[in-house]
Amino acid sequence: MIPDYIVIWEWLSFAIRWTHVITAIAWIGSSFYFVALDLGLLKVPGLPKGAHGEEWQVHGGGFYHIQKYLVAPERMPEHLTWFKWESYMTWISGAALLMVTYWAGANLYLVDPAKMDLAIWQAILISGGSLAVGWLIYDTLCKSPLGERPTVLMLLLFVALVIMGWGYDQVFTGRAALLHLGAFTATIMTANVFLVIMPNQRIVVADLKAGRAPDPKYGKIAKLRSTHNNYLTLPVIFLMLSNHYPLAFASDYNWLIAALIFLMGVTIRHFFNTMHARKGDLWWTWAVTAILFVAIMWISSLGLNQDSYDEAQARPMTATETRFAQAAGFEDVADIVMGRCSMCHAREPVYEGIYHAPKGVFLETPKDVARYAKEIYVQAGLTDAMPPANVSFMEPEERSKVIRWFRGVGGTQVAAN
Repeated sequence: MIPDYIVIWEWLSFAIRWTHVITAIAWIGSSFYFVALDLGLLKVPGLPKGAHGEEWQVHGGGFYHIQKYLVAPERMPEHLTWFKWESYMTWISGAALLMVTYWAGANLYLVDPAKMDLAIWQAILISGGSLAVGWLIYDTLCKSPLGERPTVLMLLLFVALVIMGWGYDQVFTGRAALLHLGAFTATIMTANVFLVIMPNQRIVVADLKAGRAPDPKYGKIAKLRSTHNNYLTLPVIFLMLSNHYPLAFASDYNWLIAALIFLMGVTIRHFFNTMHARKGDLWWTWAVTAILFVAIMWISSLGLNQDSYDEAQARPMTATETRFAQAAGFEDVADIVMGRCSMCHAREPVYEGIYHAPKGVFLETPKDVARYAKEIYVQAGLTDAMPPANVSFMEPEERSKVIRWFRGVGGTQVAAN
C-alpha cells in the first residue's frame, strides 16, 4: 500500500531535521575547534615568515603541527580546505524545516489569533521577511563606525535580539516566537559566513595568487563576524530546542527568558575562550551562569501563556477544525482522546509527575481534539507513541477509530491546509 500523504510528510520532516542536526554538529564542532585553536596558538622562536603562532595537537594516534598566518603565507599551497558548507547546509536545512513545520502548519504552530489574527500568507511573509530585514540591520551596524567599537556593537546586537524576541511574541505563538528568534540569529551567523567571511578570504587568496600583498583589513572584518558567531552559537541551540519545553516557549515572559539565555551564552563562551587562551579559568562565570539559570526558572513559573478551559471552549473553530469536528466518528474519537490523554494533556494535568502539558498540547475539549487532529492521527493512530508505554491502556480498536475518522474526512489532504 502506498503511504498516505501524512506518512510521507512526517518522514520528509524527519529527514530534514536529521540533516539539520548533522550539519549543525559539523558547523558548531568546526567553529568551536578553530576558536580554541586560534586562542591557544603559541608564539615560539623559529616560526616561518608571516606565521602568527603554532600549536601541536594529538588525536587519533597521530600528532598534528598547526601554524596560523594572519594574512597569508608567502606561497599559496596547492590544496586549500574551505570550511563553509557546514554553515550553508545548516541554514538551508533549517529553512526547509521552518517551511515544513511552521509554514505548512501555520494554523497550528505559527498563527495565534489571540495575539494577531493574521492570514496564513501574512504570517509567512512576516516570518521570512523578518529574517532578511534583521540581517540588513545587523550588517549595516557592523559596517558603520561601530565596527571599530566591538563591545558597544555587541551590546547593541543584544538589545536588537531582545527587541526581536519581544516582537515575535507579539505576533506569533510562543513556540514560533522562540523558534523564529533562533532562526533570526542563525541567519545572521550564516550570512556572516556567506556574505562576509568567505568573500574576504577569497580576496586574500586572489591577491596572493596575483602577487599582491593582501590587505589585513579583510581578516580583521572577518574576525569580528566570527567572534559574534562564537558567542551566538549556544543561545541558538537553546532556541531550537525550546519548542519541546512549554516552560520556555509558553511563558508570558519567553522573550525575557531568551534574553537571559543570550547572556548565558556569553558567560559560558567567555570561560572557555579565556581558558583556551591560557589566561586562567574564570570560575566566577559559572556562578553567573547558574544565577541566570535560576532566574530563568523563576521567570518561567510566573505564568504560562495559555488559554483557560472556558476560553478553549468558547473560541471559534477554524474551517479545518470544523471539518474534523463534523466528520463521522468524531464524537467517539473525542471521547477516546479525552479519556486516554487528557490526564496529561490538560491545562492543569492530574497525572502524577506531570505538571505541564507535554509540548503545550491540550486535549481536554472536543475543540482541542479537532485542532490537533493530525498529531493525534500520527501519535495515537498510525503509531502507538501515545500514550507513552500505553499507560492509559488505549485499545487497538480505539486506534482504528482514530484512523478511520481522520482518513474519512480526507485528513491526509486537509491537515496541510
